[in-house]
Amino acid sequence: MGPLPPEAPARPTPRRGTHRVLFAAVAVGWLLLDQLSKSWAVRNVSDRNIDVIWTLRFNLAYNSGASFSMGDGYGRWIALVALVIVGLLVWQALNVRSRLAAVALAMIVGGALGNVVDRAVRGGGSGLLGGSVVDFIDFQWWPVFNVADMGVVVGAILLVVSSFLPEPDDGDDSVPSDASATDAGSSDAGSSDGTAGG
Repeated sequence: MGPLPPEAPARPTPRRGTHRVLFAAVAVGWLLLDQLSKSWAVRNVSDRNIDVIWTLRFNLAYNSGASFSMGDGYGRWIALVALVIVGLLVWQALNVRSRLAAVALAMIVGGALGNVVDRAVRGGGSGLLGGSVVDFIDFQWWPVFNVADMGVVVGAILLVVSSFLPEPDDGDDSVPSDASATDAGSSDAGSSDGTAGG
C-alpha cells in the first residue's frame, strides 16, 4: 500500500487589505471632490446663478442644519452625531468583505466628513462646529444639496444593495493546491502501474 497523500491545506482567510485600501481611497477622494466643488461654488456662484440643464442650476446657499437644507439650527449637534457615525463606519470598514460595501461605506464617510469640515471652517459660525454647510446643486423642485449629500445618499443605497448580494469568496481558486497536484500525480502513477501490469 502506497503512502497516503498529504492533507489538503486549509483555505486562506479572506484578505481584506485591498478592500481597506479601496475604502480609504474612495473616502478621501470623495471628501476632496466635495471640498473642491464647494470652493468652486463659493468663488463662482456667490453673486449669480448658473443654469446647467433642464431645471438644474448652481445656486449658492449656506445651510446650518442637516443634509438637503433640513434641520436648521441644529448643525453643531448634527456634526457631533455625524462624527460618531463616521467612527462606527470606519470600524465596520476594517472587516468589510466586498468591494461594493467598501465603496458604499467610503462614500458615506467621505460625504459626512465633507459636511463636518464645512461646519468647522465655513459659514462664519461661532464656536466649535458652528459653521454652515455650502450647498449649491439646485433642481428648484428639491432641496439644495452638495456632493457630500450625494455621497451619503448613494452610499447608503449601495450599502443596502450589497447586503442582499451573496458574500464573495476571497479564496484564490485559480492556483491548484498541493494536495490536488499530489492526487493527480498518484492517479497518473496508478494508471502507469496498471498499464505495465497488463
